[in-house]
Amino acid sequence: MNTQANWGIHTLVKELRDIRVQSLETRERLNKPPKLPSRKKLTQILEGLSGALFPNRLGRPDLRDEVIDYFVGNTLDTALRDLHEQIHRELHFMAEQKNVVQLTEYDAKTIVRKFAAQLPRIRKLLDTDIQAAYQGDPAARTPDETLVCYPGINAMIHQRIAHVLYQLGVPLTARMITELAHSSTGIDIHPGAEIGESFFIDHGTGVVIGETTVIGNRVRLYQAVTLGAKRFEQADDGSLVKGNARHPIVEDDVVIYAGATILGRITIGRGSVIGGNVWLTHSVPPESNITQALLRSELIP
Repeated sequence: MNTQANWGIHTLVKELRDIRVQSLETRERLNKPPKLPSRKKLTQILEGLSGALFPNRLGRPDLRDEVIDYFVGNTLDTALRDLHEQIHRELHFMAEQKNVVQLTEYDAKTIVRKFAAQLPRIRKLLDTDIQAAYQGDPAARTPDETLVCYPGINAMIHQRIAHVLYQLGVPLTARMITELAHSSTGIDIHPGAEIGESFFIDHGTGVVIGETTVIGNRVRLYQAVTLGAKRFEQADDGSLVKGNARHPIVEDDVVIYAGATILGRITIGRGSVIGGNVWLTHSVPPESNITQALLRSELIP
């Protein structure tokens, strides 16, 4: 039985088309806009790349030792071909936005080749993150447990892949990749953030790390930590200034406990400990121990 008329489909289609055309006219894009990267396809690409990086744990469950290399090669070939298509879409979209002619096909291939060459380095960095999670959490029984269970490791797989793509000039694809992890883990890390080795996010829910954040080696964060901007500079026309350094620098061997909020381009010195629920907007020297009580005492004359 055809119930389409009962839902008013024809009217809805017309109204939605009119709104869509009006939106395109508002943005001066009467021609059909180019396709954007696909969130669904990027999800599949990340599953493939994760499986190729960690075939025994994130690959196929029935893998035998003698076919692992074949699996990795075949999976990488598929993932990189699909990634090329998504990057091509972004480059074509950006060229159209800027009204410039760009050799998007050649550029997309070049970016994917450079990205692929970084995969061994990404795997080595992730190994340090996995080991940091295992050593930093007494509840972890094996490093493998942190890889397959911990949201912080999941988020870092996405971020380390996305960061390379961000550096190679495809920020939209990179941002979509980190937002996939944000959706599934509650951990929001911008792909532009620079993060050293042996990085551990314990629990993770509510962690926010901004675009220009710089994090050293062996840093540990707990849930609901924010490394954010204190203020947003505006241009003369009132628009926000893009790309300026506005997030914290966290040096090596820093621990930041749950709920801490650290804002602005300030430096947290090496070896410092930032206590839970601290609100911090000024730099602190190395080996500092910052607590709410200490900050309150600074405000009392």
